[in-house]
Amino acid sequence: MPIMRVKEMRDMPSEERMKKLNELRTELLRLKTMVKAGGTIENPTRIRALRKTIARILTIEHEEKLGITKEKTGGKRKK
Repeated sequence: MPIMRVKEMRDMPSEERMKKLNELRTELLRLKTMVKAGGTIENPTRIRALRKTIARILTIEHEEKLGITKEKTGGKRKK
């Protein structure tokens, strides 16, 4: 299960997203430090999920900066 859903991220104000981004980066840094120190972490896939969530938040921020909106196509492909 993802840490945050994209819809939740898009509904958040920019300041709240940046706050969440800092929290996620801090957690990622902590987990990477534990692994580098030779320790084991409870859930190794958490690192990958954190990286993906951070990338999604940055992508949404960039889209908003450029004024890009994602249009819903209703699941149908345009030919």
